[in-house]
Amino acid sequence: MKSSRCIFALLLLFTAVSAQQNNSKTVPAKTTARIIPGAERMSTWLPLIKGKRLAVFANQTSMVGNTHLVDTLLKLGIHIPVIFGPEHGFRGTADAGEKVGNAVDQKTGIPIVSLYGSKKKPSADDLKDADILLFDMQDVGCRFYTYFASMEDYIETALEFHKPLLILDRPNPNGFYVDGPVMDLKYRSNIGREAVPIVYGMTIGEYAFMVTGEQWLSAKANETYRYYKQAKNSADTPFHFLVIKCLNYDHNSRYVLPVRPSPNLPDMQSVYLYPSTCFFEGTVLSEGRGTSTPFQVFGHPSLPKNLYAFTPQPNEGAKASKNYGKVCYGWNLGGSPEFVLKEVNSRVQLKWLIEAYRLFPVKDSFFIIPKSGLPENYFFTKLAGNTTLMQQIKAGTPEADIRKTWEPGLTAFKKMRKKYLLYPDFE
Repeated sequence: MKSSRCIFALLLLFTAVSAQQNNSKTVPAKTTARIIPGAERMSTWLPLIKGKRLAVFANQTSMVGNTHLVDTLLKLGIHIPVIFGPEHGFRGTADAGEKVGNAVDQKTGIPIVSLYGSKKKPSADDLKDADILLFDMQDVGCRFYTYFASMEDYIETALEFHKPLLILDRPNPNGFYVDGPVMDLKYRSNIGREAVPIVYGMTIGEYAFMVTGEQWLSAKANETYRYYKQAKNSADTPFHFLVIKCLNYDHNSRYVLPVRPSPNLPDMQSVYLYPSTCFFEGTVLSEGRGTSTPFQVFGHPSLPKNLYAFTPQPNEGAKASKNYGKVCYGWNLGGSPEFVLKEVNSRVQLKWLIEAYRLFPVKDSFFIIPKSGLPENYFFTKLAGNTTLMQQIKAGTPEADIRKTWEPGLTAFKKMRKKYLLYPDFE
């Protein structure tokens, strides 16, 4: 009975702290001060997990200052029976899309369960020794980046198994704008989970409130969430989740990532360009994997030889990709972060894709063709979230006209997004 009362007290405390954080979302952030991620606000959330067994979903970006979150918690005596790892693995060294199996972390001896690939959600057996689930990973604010889809599955798991969930929020390095086509749910995949634009301008924590508030989860998870909303002041509330906000962050911030979020986003230039140049993953062009500047350079051997030349080669985090060992001709968008920010100009830029298609000599082979040959199965379609963009590029539709077709979806999304923001917005 005493243990039950402690759990109820913990759940009620989760409710109180979350409500307090939501009510504070209109307080202006002090953008001149150092931005402090949620993980570093340990005095806020550490008392909530003392004496509890913690399942941690994390990777190499899950840092508390210069120390990994898992190492920090172990030094503080927190018991961690299991770690969950995303795409690229817990230590963040696997290639994009590479199968990452279960393992044991060599440094800590803790079992690691991979939640990327065929298994996307923890099982009951995975969670049998966990009292609380924790999520802490650095997202880059782009729809086809898989970490926020992994978080959505984790939220579903927490609700379905009635486990409290703690999300340590981190700034969005592309959180200062919203742009791109809103995805058509017919083309849902792990690189496009919900009807959001390519750049959605929300932190992981804000996105978590949106997927729960809009009831985008499984039927069972949505039902549990509705029950919580109705019974949040009751002592028998079975579940709640808490987002620990960042300090000194708002949506005008230009947050510089202290750790690369994945092997092929090595610096801020790649992070800023990624929403625009990742389209080239759906084409036969190299998107720069196998170089020191992925997503900053792109090209193909058959493009004009007076363009920028580079030769992609296998490297750690990009062991296999397109056009390895071949001289490619194309573009180099690199420069200082400030230069790249100016080039991006708070938009998903299509000019490079349009020009590459215009110059490509064999138009029918520009986009990678799936075995089925059906437009809905093209990888480019999954990236764009529709079949329309590919048709527009092929038809030579001007970028301004393409952007007009995005406006209704963007307007509706921005209105919905406003309901879930925890930080002052850019507009």
